[in-house]
Amino acid sequence: MSTPRDLLNAAKSEIREIDPHEVAARLDYYTLLDVREPDEHEQGAVPGAVHVARGNLEFSIEGRLPDKNAPIAVYCAGGVRSAFATKTLQDLGYTDVVSIIGGFNKWKDEGLTWDTPRTMTQDQRIRYHRHLLLPEVGESGQMKLLDSKVLLLGAGGLGSPAALYLAAAGVGTIGIIDMDVVDSSNLQRQILHNLDRVGMRKVDSARLTLEAMNPDLKVVTYDTRLGADNILDIIDGYDVIVDGTDNFPTRYLVNDAALLKNIPVVHGSIFRFEGQITVFNPYVGPCYRCMIPEPPPAELAPSCAEAGVLGVLPGIVGSIQAIETIKLILELGDPLVGRLLTYDALDQSFRTFKVRRDPTCPACGEDAPPIVIAEYDDLCMPHPVGV
Repeated sequence: MSTPRDLLNAAKSEIREIDPHEVAARLDYYTLLDVREPDEHEQGAVPGAVHVARGNLEFSIEGRLPDKNAPIAVYCAGGVRSAFATKTLQDLGYTDVVSIIGGFNKWKDEGLTWDTPRTMTQDQRIRYHRHLLLPEVGESGQMKLLDSKVLLLGAGGLGSPAALYLAAAGVGTIGIIDMDVVDSSNLQRQILHNLDRVGMRKVDSARLTLEAMNPDLKVVTYDTRLGADNILDIIDGYDVIVDGTDNFPTRYLVNDAALLKNIPVVHGSIFRFEGQITVFNPYVGPCYRCMIPEPPPAELAPSCAEAGVLGVLPGIVGSIQAIETIKLILELGDPLVGRLLTYDALDQSFRTFKVRRDPTCPACGEDAPPIVIAEYDDLCMPHPVGV
């Protein structure tokens, strides 16, 4: 019968061990994998190391480190668990894996760089537990969400579901700009608000709802008109802009400012029973002017106030905007850059259309002149899709 020592020796005979100084000299080459328990990791770790506890390794590692040919250096506390983990990774098909001799204890004793990782509280671990179970998110992804800042343009039909889901997901700072008050006609679709708040400033109503959902959230409100005189200051510092506006002048203004500040815009719009969503990632994909160079004539552009909108529709479109925002923050999947997703509620259909970047675009084209932030009220009529 084999002893634990026999099993360790057998594992070490099939793997390669490496001195910590050799790894420290090649941190640009190796991805470090910390297989200690969470309480050990919280007390100190090598900066940039991916943490997957040994007990979760087999079922979590492929989501955290999908490239099986990438060089990986594994460490535990003293070099025992890392040896078994290295053997396991090799059995799973990883081709270039080494175990760090002496583990984190030797790393630290040798005076190599380490720090105390920023970690979540127990309450946060409970709140975001379903995110932490996703290898594509995990604790590092959740921390990214907590550190992120998202600006919502409007606290109406689209802004409401987007704000609720982003707040629940743990986005740390949500800015909301809206200069309107809550009206009883809003309540059919603007679920941030309720009957008791009719007459209240929308940004104040939105803040009350969101802060009651998540104590981690900071809500920044802008009870003002978004214009050429303030847009660059307002959007500065945000990671993503969620566009829930309903008119052409504001959308052109936001497009130009976002290009200047290099901030992606998650665009959504609704009209009657139809909605559409896309992502404008500056100089990566098309911008709003690439998709709509000029506004349509006024007679072809009735607003939702004139033509109506199904109340549930913005819930679907705004929720997709929230998903695209989280994907951008976490660099997950394939965002809707260069693609326009349309939704028809009457036949429950989604369609995707390609939107290409226009090389002659006056805003983001190769020979485009310097962007000038200006008002467009005299050039644009109301957008045909609004909230």
